[in-house]
Amino acid sequence: MSELQLIRPRAEDISGQPILRPLPSARFRSIGPFVFFDHMLEQDYPAGSGLNIAQHPHIGLSTLTYLFEGQLQHKDSLGSDQLVGPGDVSWMTAGRAVAHVERTPPEQLGQHKRAHGLQVWLALPEAEEQCEPAYSFHPAASLPRSEAMGVQITLIAGSGLCLESPVPVRSPTLYAELRLSAGASLLIPDEYSERALYLIDGEAELDGETLPRHTMAVIPAGETPLLSACGECHLALIGGEPIGPRRMNWNFVASTPELIDQARQRWAAGDWPQVPGETTRIELPR
Repeated sequence: MSELQLIRPRAEDISGQPILRPLPSARFRSIGPFVFFDHMLEQDYPAGSGLNIAQHPHIGLSTLTYLFEGQLQHKDSLGSDQLVGPGDVSWMTAGRAVAHVERTPPEQLGQHKRAHGLQVWLALPEAEEQCEPAYSFHPAASLPRSEAMGVQITLIAGSGLCLESPVPVRSPTLYAELRLSAGASLLIPDEYSERALYLIDGEAELDGETLPRHTMAVIPAGETPLLSACGECHLALIGGEPIGPRRMNWNFVASTPELIDQARQRWAAGDWPQVPGETTRIELPR
């Protein structure tokens, strides 16, 4: 296999939740339609505290939240109010304009709790970036899974690895959770022109080359490397077909600077769909 290109994530903090963010990076602005990849690190919240990301806007993308531990409440300007637990998919397509809130469910604030998961953004195709916003929830039991020879695969979104997810993606997409037992292996198929692996936990190799933990490894186009588990390991596999150049500014993704400018002006002016029952919001950064 060609030499792996590794993306070392940068550390961020969102409302007290530690994050590792390999995408976007200076070398890789996207992998397939994925323009943003956040690993929400394991975090304990004592009683009386929790995650609270206030009302904020999006355009031109779909967000996907997938938890390994904990629960979140999703609310948006479409009127959605959904409790999201481990293994569920919370899928929101922003289109021309949407606002949402993500927080620890109020009924859990008095308890000790733990959070761990992933949130990704997928850019919409140019013809659909101004579509009507939409939200759908896909419980864990609805996602396709396979298990054989020590390899567990959950197809979170898109299609691949002989599975197809019910999540309504807008372009060719691969997003899978992989769990391998010690000594197990999986040949990564050449199903999409862009692919990458992110090692969440454990020890693994790709064609004999060590995968650093909490690092994204970009798989060379056209190659079918062998993923091998040195011990129990947990990974995310993302990929798809290139979506074309995209601009990203704060929470906005678009194919033109004009769409970004319009969104910034509208949010700053308060000309934006509101989340029912929410009075606080995150202001536009300067």
